[in-house]
Amino acid sequence: MANSLRSEVLNLYKNLLYLGREYPKGADYFRSRLKAAFLKNKDEKDPEKIKQLIARGEFVIKELEALYFLRKYRALKQRYYSDDNQ
Repeated sequence: MANSLRSEVLNLYKNLLYLGREYPKGADYFRSRLKAAFLKNKDEKDPEKIKQLIARGEFVIKELEALYFLRKYRALKQRYYSDDNQ
């Protein structure tokens, strides 16, 4: 069981690290915050608590994807619509 949770945590870290490349404040800022968040909980042994932390990380992934989608939408909107129409 611990091995499967470990692989989930590692996959979560990799996914967040990948998504953090386009973070508005910069990849280095995101990487340092991500590392600090994971190191803060590195000694957690309770499987239920680990599952809760994984769920929180997956929520952060969804929020980042929404942030990037919104940024892309705004860029497309600015490209095709002038400010005079608003």
